[in-house]
Amino acid sequence: MNGDDDMVKAEPIEAQPIVVGVDGSAAALAAVRWAAREAFRLGAALRLIHSCDLPPLNPRIPMVPPREYASAWAESGRHWLADARAAATDEAPGIDVDWDVCFGGAADTLVDESGAASLLVVGTRGLGGFRRLFVGSVAVTVAAHARCPVVVVREDTIADAGPVVVGTDGSPLSEQALAFGFEAASARGARLLAVRVWDDPFDGADWDELVRGYAEVPAHPAPAAPPAPSVPSARTVTATAPDRPGAVADGEARALHAEVTGWRDKYPDVVVHELAVRGNRAADALLEAARYAQLLVVGSHARGMVAGRDTALLGSVSQALLRLSACPVAIVRPRH
Repeated sequence: MNGDDDMVKAEPIEAQPIVVGVDGSAAALAAVRWAAREAFRLGAALRLIHSCDLPPLNPRIPMVPPREYASAWAESGRHWLADARAAATDEAPGIDVDWDVCFGGAADTLVDESGAASLLVVGTRGLGGFRRLFVGSVAVTVAAHARCPVVVVREDTIADAGPVVVGTDGSPLSEQALAFGFEAASARGARLLAVRVWDDPFDGADWDELVRGYAEVPAHPAPAAPPAPSVPSARTVTATAPDRPGAVADGEARALHAEVTGWRDKYPDVVVHELAVRGNRAADALLEAARYAQLLVVGSHARGMVAGRDTALLGSVSQALLRLSACPVAIVRPRH
């Protein structure tokens, strides 16, 4: 098995499957491998979906493509699915893998599949060059409309290592993000770093100093990082921006502690760190906190229902995280 050799398989449970979109790309295979490890940990089934969105033979003449044309596209999809299934079973032997070829737009198909899924996983390209400015349209649409949590995985994602980072703001949706994050951390045997960003007109936090003390440096190959200083042995650590003491900072730290207390009690196996920091841009704070993370989790509220305006549904923080995060990003939205 690639990745975590000591990963423990969970007992099979009666649960909705983890669904992954497959299109033959390296990014899709990275998503499949990530989802296979997740299915292994949770005892869930894996469902691989390829959608054939047939282009017209002649854009000027609307017509139904001939059966042979559709069959050729479907055959390509079956080859990609076979490769994806092999990658999944190699990554996590023994998991239950199902697959299907559908016809229609990829994003629409995956959104439909999300209604019966516990998790939807899609791949997107890496961070090189101009790629960091864009996220694939399928990933954006799925993250905006899916009826279950969505994880977006980059093709250059490293093996699972580091903490699970959860962004929280005290809203009801943050509770769902914390629930997702604690379950993920427990299944992985990982630490959890809960981050609450409070707005302030000044920005002077020393991020390098602040984050390194509360994030694990991955054991697997990853961008070089200075060694983390030792942290207190207590299971929970609370921090605030070091140059902003006072009532506001203390109040934000207390609010964050109150948010995670119930979840910490529910998951006593998870080592929890709390980080309340001031800043004008929550996305920047979360990206820095998740620099060495294996998963970044946030909640996202719908911003409006304008057809074709998927980015408007995610909000600026979620959009920035999907564009710029080097680790997989989980978007937790209200189920509907």
